[in-house]
Amino acid sequence: MSFRTLALTATLLAAMATAPVLAQVKIGVVTSATGPTAMVGIPQKNTVPLLPKKIGDLTVEYVSLDDTSDPTQSVTIIKKLLSEEKVDAIIGPTGSPNAMAVIQFVAESGTPMLSPVGTASVILPMTPEKKWVFKTTQNDDLIAKALVQHMVGTGVKTAGFIGFNDAYGENWLKVFSDLAKQNNIKLVAVERYVRSDSSVTGQALKVLAAKPDAVLIAGTGTAAVLPQATLAKQGYKGQFYQTHGAALPAFLKLGGKDVEGTILAAGLMLVLPEIADSNPSKKIAQDYITRYTDMYGSAPATFGANVFDAGLLLEKAIPIAAKAAKPGTPEFRSALRDALENTHELVATQGVYTMSPEDHSGFDERGREMITVKDGQWTLLK
Repeated sequence: MSFRTLALTATLLAAMATAPVLAQVKIGVVTSATGPTAMVGIPQKNTVPLLPKKIGDLTVEYVSLDDTSDPTQSVTIIKKLLSEEKVDAIIGPTGSPNAMAVIQFVAESGTPMLSPVGTASVILPMTPEKKWVFKTTQNDDLIAKALVQHMVGTGVKTAGFIGFNDAYGENWLKVFSDLAKQNNIKLVAVERYVRSDSSVTGQALKVLAAKPDAVLIAGTGTAAVLPQATLAKQGYKGQFYQTHGAALPAFLKLGGKDVEGTILAAGLMLVLPEIADSNPSKKIAQDYITRYTDMYGSAPATFGANVFDAGLLLEKAIPIAAKAAKPGTPEFRSALRDALENTHELVATQGVYTMSPEDHSGFDERGREMITVKDGQWTLLK
């Protein structure tokens, strides 16, 4: 080997030794891009390319997988991400039953999970297992309080309830029942249905027979339309309320005139043009919508924003965790969990996050708007 070759080799080795080494963070993402929950999962999956690929000096890799809306498949995928991919954190899964099914596995592995689901059951009541889960949507009680306040203000005395026969519907029934009782609203009919049902005629007829002043439907995605459309066609004339699970364009398109006048509480993205420029979340939400639209040719449903906000939470927490430990280690995952729990006043697309050991959702009233359907469009409720 010539002296020149030896010198060049030495120079390269010296450069490699002094160059900063970019440690890699690996994030697993589980969405329901197919199956009954696909209308919720597709914008979530589509949001993954918009998440930060570099945070500080760390590169970030996302392993995105589809659970086909099946909780059993969610468990299989989560186990794979934990044992084979050795991810530092997980975003997902899409559905409430899916998220409930995997909590024990992320807890056993000590891996933080940012869950973009509706039900507060993934984080409440707080347990040693649930301390590893963070929720990027508003808790049911925050939304339900706004709906019940409106009911009280408009003289509603009796109410009917039709909700999913799963964790989402179960927690909504509990929260709504408690609030209704506290506010002297009598719950005169309670019916349940399955996400994949093609008919709820029997349930709707029972609610109709009870003659409630208002009906709350606790469903997500396009499945939230079915009970309302059925009741409307049966002649129900009372006020319809929906949860934030109905907050997507397809609800309007599928529901048509049957969902006109619906009232719900949800994040500001549904009515962004009507939101004051002084709202700190407006700029961030608009940036997300613009980037998503540029990539896919249409605006995202708010469910995609729940994944985008997970990226914002990780973007703030990862550099803090990296000061304590190296990515890819149990110590890093633990530090990441602690950093997420100490999130304070993080402005995101749908509100402001302030987490604590007791609150792993972190939203306050800044995370909800009262919204109605007028002329086939979402609009602020005046």
